[in-house]
Amino acid sequence: MVRSRRVRRGGARLRAVALIGIDGSGKTTQAHRLAEALTAVGHPATYHRNAGGRRWLGRIAQRLGRSDAQRLVGRDGLLAVESVLRWLAIALALLSCLLTGRTAVMDRYAACQYASIRAHGGQRWERLARAGYRVFPPPRVTFLLAVDPAEAYRRIERRGTDHESMQWLTAAATAYRTLPEYAGFVVVDANGSPDEVSRRIRAHLSEWFPDGTGWPTGDAGPSPDDAGAGRDGPVPARARP
Repeated sequence: MVRSRRVRRGGARLRAVALIGIDGSGKTTQAHRLAEALTAVGHPATYHRNAGGRRWLGRIAQRLGRSDAQRLVGRDGLLAVESVLRWLAIALALLSCLLTGRTAVMDRYAACQYASIRAHGGQRWERLARAGYRVFPPPRVTFLLAVDPAEAYRRIERRGTDHESMQWLTAAATAYRTLPEYAGFVVVDANGSPDEVSRRIRAHLSEWFPDGTGWPTGDAGPSPDDAGAGRDGPVPARARP
């Protein structure tokens, strides 16, 4: 039954969709909404948060009297930990997709690690990361949520759970645009409301659906960022409001 309802375009199956972008671009919100919307129209999907552990390390650093994760383990240490933890998260997400037949909606993917390395100025680490991440197939669709760093900064400050500097956000935005994979990204203007961004993402994915299959009408639900959900993934697409 699941096999008969898989999302396809031509002969290809929509095995994985990735949402990438700087912190504050709305990746978690949109990944949850997309997983829920796909499931609602009969194409089971699961949300996966492929975090690199930087926020977790940052909390540990503050408890130990350091200002951030880089002050705790150094730049190279941070990039090594990020690369390994994200690799493991992606591997588990892809294995889950393979075993269940569900579409994997990825909140972050390999490109996020490459951009993080570039933004940190650790170019030699990028070569090592690419060698390790090469085992993963690229997602069928990768959405780059493009947001002005100043808007991203406002969103991060408003949610009040962490902090990023404008310098870092600007460097990260530049890093995404300079990646060799950039030409293959679907760049989505993420400066608007969550509903507007959701509509843009769905409009692009409509070509994957057979004739007669449509998206549910109305809002896709509340933002997981607002509700504090979506930070422990993976979770079933409709397991949280």
